[in-house]
Amino acid sequence: MSGPLKGKVALVAGATRGAGRGIAAELGAAGATVYVTGRSTRGRRSEYDRPETIEDTAELVDAAGGVGVAVPTDHLDPAQVEALVARVDDEQGRLDVLVNDIWGGEKLFEWDAPVWEHDLDNGLRLLRLAVETHAVTSHHALPLLLRHPGGLVVEMTDGTAEYNQDTYRVSFFYDLAKASVLRMAFALGHELGPRGATAVALTPGWLRSEIMLEAFGVTEENWRDATERVPRFGISETPGYVGRAVAALAADPDVARWNGQSLSSGQLARVYGFTDHDGSRPDAWRYMTEVQDADGPAGGTDGTDAGGDGGGPDAQAVIETYR
Repeated sequence: MSGPLKGKVALVAGATRGAGRGIAAELGAAGATVYVTGRSTRGRRSEYDRPETIEDTAELVDAAGGVGVAVPTDHLDPAQVEALVARVDDEQGRLDVLVNDIWGGEKLFEWDAPVWEHDLDNGLRLLRLAVETHAVTSHHALPLLLRHPGGLVVEMTDGTAEYNQDTYRVSFFYDLAKASVLRMAFALGHELGPRGATAVALTPGWLRSEIMLEAFGVTEENWRDATERVPRFGISETPGYVGRAVAALAADPDVARWNGQSLSSGQLARVYGFTDHDGSRPDAWRYMTEVQDADGPAGGTDGTDAGGDGGGPDAQAVIETYR
């Protein structure tokens, strides 16, 4: 192996698909050994009932140039997480990067449903999957990460602290979950900073995950076809883009400057100079503030209304300025 993260060990918790898979692959491309966890394996699917597996993710890490290790783990079960960390310790003796990307809530939240109308069991399950899992994983993994100075913890969420502070996000339960993870990074920054490690919150932009591509009826090869119906889809990004953000942070000897902060893939692309796989640098959160929420060309807030003039050349031109 070669690369800036050669000799480093990472754990990506929740790496079956989406951002977690993209992060694992890019850490592998930088030369890291990457443990990838999740509940969907080639022998058993989670309630998502989707084809992606952690074994597939581990193979992507290998193909990128790293070493991928798939470990089936339910992060709501402290005993399983404790065994996972013990295995990493036994096999590697160190942990340099922890990415808390566990989510599992796509089928649980209800768009714009107030708390009294939202299914309560689903809402509470969402909070357990999105918040409790992160706490359990940090509790067991951080002693190993702190064994060597310079460790990095990345709390994955949706939205920056600045954006989410004044923006209602989808529903009571979704909003609470994403705000909680942002606060986790802030709190971990206070606890880890004096001990030689760094914690950050990180959000991708509008992510072209497997689920998102399916929802729009496109693939990664023809994703731009969806912009004819929803111009703002043009500001979307691959999971590899936020993966490159994590790899850049992990390779930065001065990463402590970000401790406790809320960051985005587009923001970090400007700082570190990386691009998405197509050579672009989408900055979705700046776009959402300056265009979408301002209802300018290519704006709109419901995912179907293009906003402003409803699309067309002006909308496409606006989008390209944020790529």
